[in-house]
Amino acid sequence: MRRLLIGAVTVTAVLLAGCSTRSGDDTGSDAAHNASPTASGSAASSADFGTLKNVCRPGTAKSSTAQGVTADKIQVGVMSDIGFTKNSEFPDAAKVFTSWCNDAGGINGRKLVAVTHDSKLTQVRQAVLEACKSDFALVGGGSALDSLGVQDRLKCLLPNYPGQSSQIGAIGSDLQVMASQPVAGYFQYAGYYTWLLKDKYPDSAKKVGIIAGDAPVTKVMVAQFKEAVAGLGGTVSYNDLYPAAGVSDWTPYAQSIKNRGVKGLVFLGDFASLAKLEQALTNIGYTPDWIDANSNAYGPAFLQLAGTALAKQHNYAELFATAPLESAASNPATRQVIDLYKKYAPDKQVTYPALRAFSAWLLFATAARDCATLTRTCVYDNAVKNTDWTAGGLQAPFDLTSKEPPKCYSIVEATAKGWQAADFQPDQGAYRCDAPAYKYKADYGTPATLASVGKSMADLK
Repeated sequence: MRRLLIGAVTVTAVLLAGCSTRSGDDTGSDAAHNASPTASGSAASSADFGTLKNVCRPGTAKSSTAQGVTADKIQVGVMSDIGFTKNSEFPDAAKVFTSWCNDAGGINGRKLVAVTHDSKLTQVRQAVLEACKSDFALVGGGSALDSLGVQDRLKCLLPNYPGQSSQIGAIGSDLQVMASQPVAGYFQYAGYYTWLLKDKYPDSAKKVGIIAGDAPVTKVMVAQFKEAVAGLGGTVSYNDLYPAAGVSDWTPYAQSIKNRGVKGLVFLGDFASLAKLEQALTNIGYTPDWIDANSNAYGPAFLQLAGTALAKQHNYAELFATAPLESAASNPATRQVIDLYKKYAPDKQVTYPALRAFSAWLLFATAARDCATLTRTCVYDNAVKNTDWTAGGLQAPFDLTSKEPPKCYSIVEATAKGWQAADFQPDQGAYRCDAPAYKYKADYGTPATLASVGKSMADLK
């Protein structure tokens, strides 16, 4: 469950890959795998995170009438499809963050208690209803089919600070605070695709192909990508689906891509299938100018599966303006996450979704820290007033007060030597910040609102 945040491709990857989605020791990046432990002690013991000061700290908190809050603890929920995917990334991130925060004193003396709610892909409503009974908020998690539970979440006035949001009904929904993009109603990769179609590979613009897993959710996804490619000056000249049950021989698909002269390939599905397709393309001697492998593929597992095809095929992924794991040597915040994992979850690897979850946890913790009286309203109001949220340096600045998409983006490339930053000409540190805003013209649905369940912000306490 990857493309954080991330759009419907997240759902497709889960539906198509099932339990083969990256999990356990197969996740992460070589940067996290090989990180030096020398800085672990200072990073793990400090109450600061990156540029954020005193994220967690001791205090003399008093009892509270807020659900999930007592004089000594704050109970929050973590949504996860772990029962289906066997992927523990979000619970792992919760364990690492809360362990570090509690060691530093908690939220003004209150310990953070994270409870995982297993949505098992299709049981999102049940998981949300469970959280509604006991949690103060949802933090740092995500479910691929998250729109299934959004109405219930709004009915019980449960705020959500997710690491990932996937479906149209959930992205931009009320009482949901994203620590970074996507923004409802806009194509999430406008900067990335502008770079691909106009800067890096202009000859590919009129020869873009889309291949997607054959699942109901892809109909909307493919339509969105086709519209956005056209709106950014490109043309989709090839479009195909592959069976959700899997493909025994990718050669016919590779041959069709070659016959149609596809120069830029958008792949919407699981990275294991993409690796097989790229092997087939390589075997017939065909190399598109670029392949959008998307962030589902960002990690060592795809590199291992693609193998020798990486020497021929040009794979890219956009990380929603998150600093790549490979930047840890020069980015103290990324380095600190890796060090915290070494101390609190040494058998787990840091992944891209873990970085996104950490940003969500940091947003929640700092917003809660600044409440004289801890209420859902106070935390929500503190969170949404951030105009340049960077999670201490984990990501490019994000304005939570704006409904416009951010301009910054980060692009990585898969090579035979591993993942690395692409040559996309960043102009602000690890990021390039000139993305146009492409607003969808077609109606793909709208986010859920409090009004749709007979509630308003005045009901939030």
